[in-house]
Amino acid sequence: MPFSWFDIFAIIIFILCWAGYTAFARKQAKTTNCIARCLHQHRIHWMYELMTRDVRVTEAALLANLERNIAFFASTSLLVIAGILTLFAQIEKLEGVIASLPFADPSNHLAIQLKLALLAFIFVLAFFHFTWSMRQYGFLNVMIGAAPIDLAGTNPNLKQYAKQMAVVQDQAAHSYNYGLRSYYFSLAVICWFFHPWLFALASLVVVYTLYIREFKSKAVRAITVAQDLLWVEREKGDANAINQTKASIKR
Repeated sequence: MPFSWFDIFAIIIFILCWAGYTAFARKQAKTTNCIARCLHQHRIHWMYELMTRDVRVTEAALLANLERNIAFFASTSLLVIAGILTLFAQIEKLEGVIASLPFADPSNHLAIQLKLALLAFIFVLAFFHFTWSMRQYGFLNVMIGAAPIDLAGTNPNLKQYAKQMAVVQDQAAHSYNYGLRSYYFSLAVICWFFHPWLFALASLVVVYTLYIREFKSKAVRAITVAQDLLWVEREKGDANAINQTKASIKR
């Protein structure tokens, strides 16, 4: 048996942390203000504003910047995968390095190979998330190119179209977030090479870090306040547009 009971316990903790936090964050985002929920509202406002612009160079530049960031992580994932595969040919050296570290838990060849395989799988998963995110941003570019212009911003059909563009962008952002989350949990797996208890502890620390940043950070509070302000301005703008339409009809 390549793993001890401590290793198996740590693996269970790792899986529960990753799967449990993903399910928790997805459920909480439906009812609680967090980065995912608030940024989705900002994307709706963004797409509303986009429909009223006849020149959309700004949107093209912003989306290109987002895609560039994702492409960086996607290419980095491939480099990391190549590095991990290279380590498979250096198992004996890696085993010697681990054994020379103080307080490190000694591992056999098979255990190290399985740990490397898990690490490679995580980065392959991250690569798929990043590339899917890039493709969805490509879909969004097509939708923006097909979007007609509504200078008044009062066409209900085009408002629904703007919301659908925001949904596509939101899904692209979710895929990007899942890819980044894979990077976070890969750091916990690296701790497994030293000791299973450190692996379990690192998994819990990753969950705590993600929760604080996505639900309790200052950025979340600022984005939440900004979201409320934008909705107030949106309601004022819609009321002014309705009044202008009524005035033009009377004339």
